Amino acid sequence: MDLKKDVQKQFGKSADSYVTSSIHKDGKDLGKLLEMASIKGEEKLLDIATGGGHTANAFAPYVKKVTAVDLTPEILAAAEKFIKGNGHQNVEFVHGDAENLPFPNEAFDMVTCRIAPHHFPNVKRFIEEVHRVLKPNGQFLLEDNVVPEEDDFDQFYNKIEKWRDFSHFRAWKKSEWLRRLELAGYEIVEWHRFEKTFRFDPWCNRMNLPQEEKAKLAEFMKSATEKIKNKFRLVLEEGQIFSFQGEAVVLKAMKR
Repeated sequence: MDLKKDVQKQFGKSADSYVTSSIHKDGKDLGKLLEMASIKGEEKLLDIATGGGHTANAFAPYVKKVTAVDLTPEILAAAEKFIKGNGHQNVEFVHGDAENLPFPNEAFDMVTCRIAPHHFPNVKRFIEEVHRVLKPNGQFLLEDNVVPEEDDFDQFYNKIEKWRDFSHFRAWKKSEWLRRLELAGYEIVEWHRFEKTFRFDPWCNRMNLPQEEKAKLAEFMKSATEKIKNKFRLVLEEGQIFSFQGEAVVLKAMKR
């Protein structure tokens, strides 16, 4: 089974949990994305890998039209129910692939993509596709989990994410994002790093990780070096993993 089918399988069965997930719907990062955007009210916005629809929902009141695209039909249906339930009538829902967008060149003023690219097997192609569908001087608002620059930390975080979620491909380093975007013809005009606290049980349960695998993953994390445990702020309660900390970046890039 290829990774894109893995993504559809994983998110198809988890669709409703992504609409209700507090880390997705309550994040302060959504407010930061809106704050960073330059909006006049006439924009056509594309939200790629819309997931539970939280980004599309947040931007809908401020732009002319939102097109929400996702690879997984079940999650697209859950997002549509959520967004229409909030009264937004200017959002269109399209089944599509982030690496092969079903839209013409220069069709959008803005593109958003939030907490999704770590699932994309070809992030270079995704970046190129965003560039293609954006109008000149269009805004690309991107957010994703990232890994520290040190290779040991990078490998640890990507290993536990892949263990928890077989549809995870790779969380990239901050430097890798900046380089890829600039090489693809964007100017990065603003970016922010912020910390994310993951509570271990909900983090595993959102992906329906079997109890046996959850226990093995917990043991792997507890057996990590002190340096890794300190870096990821591993918190134990009564010998069990309660939480750990990751990081993400929010950035705004302009098509030049």
